[in-house]
This record gives sequence, structure tokens and C-alpha cells, in this order.
Amino acid sequence: MSTSDNRELVITREIDLPAERLYRGWTDPTLLKQWFCPKPWSVARAEPDVRPGGTCLVVMRSPEGEEISNPGVYLEVVPNRRLVFTDAYLQAWEPSGQAFMTAMVTFDDLSRGRTRYIARAMHWSAADRQKHEKMGFHEGWNKCLNQLIELVGRN
Repeated sequence: MSTSDNRELVITREIDLPAERLYRGWTDPTLLKQWFCPKPWSVARAEPDVRPGGTCLVVMRSPEGEEISNPGVYLEVVPNRRLVFTDAYLQAWEPSGQAFMTAMVTFDDLSRGRTRYIARAMHWSAADRQKHEKMGFHEGWNKCLNQLIELVGRN
């Protein structure tokens, strides 16, 4: 097992939708607010500045009204193919002080409107990976992906 295997969590799925629709769900704030966290949670604010160095702020709201802010920065943006973002920075390369992970979401065209979707969470430590897994990474990210598929599948 490599060091990165001890720090990564990955979801890979083949989806019967074109990459462009899935990518749009990740980058359009109106759509992002509708699927990004598992229901009954909601998204109070979504402010993606989708460009390398742009901020990617998402504020999630619990059913009880508690808000959790998730600020970050886009590191790489390849339209309809890949998004890479991290919480290591807050904005304009200002260090966050408490980095947890870098995420890479890829949309691979399989032809005929199908996409291989890979969401990879790369953590700074094995302990952070374990914490994220115990928080429900697989269940939560898959539930969110199902919400995204349902949303962009009808748009």
C-alpha cells in the first residue's frame, strides 16, 4: 500500500449522463445549492468562482439551522473534465491554517452520453482520512452524487 492509499478516499461510478451536465452541476451555484449535501441538510450559500485561484465557498445548513462553512480554492479547472480544489487556502492563496483535504473530481467521457465519474478526496494525513471515512464519506458523497444525477438528469 502506498502512502497516498493511506490518505485517499475514492468513489468511482459510471453514469448515464454526459460529462457536461455533471460538470455544470458542480459549477453552477443554483444547481450546486440543490444537491451538494445529503438531505435533510441544505446549502445556505454556494459561491463558486470556477477558475484556478478562484474561491469555492459552500455553506451547509443542518436541519436545526447550524451552518458549516467550507471555504476553499480551485487549483485546476478543465471544463467538463476535471475540478481540483482544496481547503488548504481560503482565498487568493491565503493559507487556511487547518488543511484537511484536496478534492479531485473527474468526468471521463465514455461516449454515447455516459461518463465515468471519479471523486477523490486526498487528505493531509492518514488520521484525516480515517476521520473523513468515519464521518460517512462513502455514504454521504454517494448520496450527494445520487442527488446530482437526479437533478441534472431532468435538466
